Amino acid sequence: MNGVNPDGVATHAGPQTPLEWKFSQVFGERSAGEEVQEVDIISAIEFDKTGNHLATGDRGGRVVLFERSDNKDNGGSRKDLEKKDNSVSRHPEFRYKTEFQSHEPEFDYLKSLEIEEKINKIRWCQTANGSQFMLSTNDKTIKFWKVQEKKVKKISEMNIDPSKTAGNGIVGGSSNSSAPKSSLANGGYPDRCCSSLASDFTFPPGGIPSLRLPVVVVTSHDISLAARCRRVYAHAHDYHINSISSNSDGETFISADDLRINLWNLEISNQSFNIVDVKPTNMEDLTEVITSAEFHPTQCNTLAYSSSKGSIRLIDLRQSALCDTHTKLFEEHEAPGSRSFFTEIIASISDIKFGKDGRYILSRDYMTLKLWDINMDSGPVTTFQVHEHLRPKLCDLYENDSIFDKFECCLSGDGLRVATGSYSNLFRVFGSSSGSTEATALEASKNPMRRQTPTPTRPSRSISSLTRVVRRGADNQGVDTNGNAFDFTTKLLHLAWHPKENLIACAAANSLYMYYA
Repeated sequence: MNGVNPDGVATHAGPQTPLEWKFSQVFGERSAGEEVQEVDIISAIEFDKTGNHLATGDRGGRVVLFERSDNKDNGGSRKDLEKKDNSVSRHPEFRYKTEFQSHEPEFDYLKSLEIEEKINKIRWCQTANGSQFMLSTNDKTIKFWKVQEKKVKKISEMNIDPSKTAGNGIVGGSSNSSAPKSSLANGGYPDRCCSSLASDFTFPPGGIPSLRLPVVVVTSHDISLAARCRRVYAHAHDYHINSISSNSDGETFISADDLRINLWNLEISNQSFNIVDVKPTNMEDLTEVITSAEFHPTQCNTLAYSSSKGSIRLIDLRQSALCDTHTKLFEEHEAPGSRSFFTEIIASISDIKFGKDGRYILSRDYMTLKLWDINMDSGPVTTFQVHEHLRPKLCDLYENDSIFDKFECCLSGDGLRVATGSYSNLFRVFGSSSGSTEATALEASKNPMRRQTPTPTRPSRSISSLTRVVRRGADNQGVDTNGNAFDFTTKLLHLAWHPKENLIACAAANSLYMYYA
């Protein structure tokens, strides 16, 4: 891809040197023979815009936050580190920060429907006053969270001698014992009030020489992280929520289910605006559903959503209140004679992501990754084959429901590489610049120190004058990079790319693995 990155530096359009990926760290790695609890399986991953914070959600409804730690420990300020040459890779380190229970299981009595606590998506919002804000959602309810650091006030010394207390305790007042008595007597209180107070307040002979309070010291090293739910956005979706996306204006966000997309204001939880509705009058006429939706990273009026038919629609909120019509439609027409029973299933897009500058959209269907230029709606710029070797096994994948797995995708901050997950806990990285043949597969596993294995590739071939190319990944008939048969029970569905560095966080069951280059 040719272009200019957000820092004003022209991106290199030629072939890129393949990155050498290294293991960074792992959180939650299970020991040998340990069974994974269903509630501990990670279901969402998201870096914030700075890359200094990472959030994960799991099927138990919990959100876990991690914080970048090597920026503070390597000496020098974070700005100094960012000025260093990015080509010199540092070992990035994150540390556990806090966790909180975001969602609980519910039951909809009107529809006799059980609502799982599983976190479907997490999205960071703009920070303010040192606090982090984020949105999390399960199938039905979206919540807006504020995570704030608070200094703990700790009583370091109790300098009151308990042996000198008398009666009901020491009461603040004058050191002269007669003053309180006269004020009570001459204050115009009823006699019975005076008598009752006089019996309650007893003073030692000679009065109280001084009133000594506990010493309260604010210890700066004791910091408590408090997560507070600011708002709950509920009862706006009849179907399961599959996407949420924060807007660049910092004030609004969208939520999408199978048939509708709603626009919310962060400050208003009891009202949303339906901006996309694909529900037909007769549900028997339904031919496609919404699978993913995302706001443009810089244009607050533009968003894209994908469908189960493999198409992506770009819409402009300025055109009308209800965006029934799209401004652009991106889809790839199937070759004549290639249609089969599985064609529509494997064409369904499971995830879309905008590039950092908003010009490119990355989409993931079951078989491929596709990179689209929003200025060119005739077809994808590049197609990366991810599961082509599984085509002979589609019947088996359909029988065990693996064909319905929803893999996510992500782009590097400079837009030069893309990544997605696969089976046997593999994730794959492809070079997206023109002429690049980079294709690497790594396994997030119990032995994370193993060397990465480059995926065998075929030379890319141009099929049109629009630099549309098809790049092949591994075509080794159902074996992974170690020559072992693919394990369809272990799958890497969720991953995220650091916005500024070549660092990938990916989830394998309940474990969070990080790799850097």
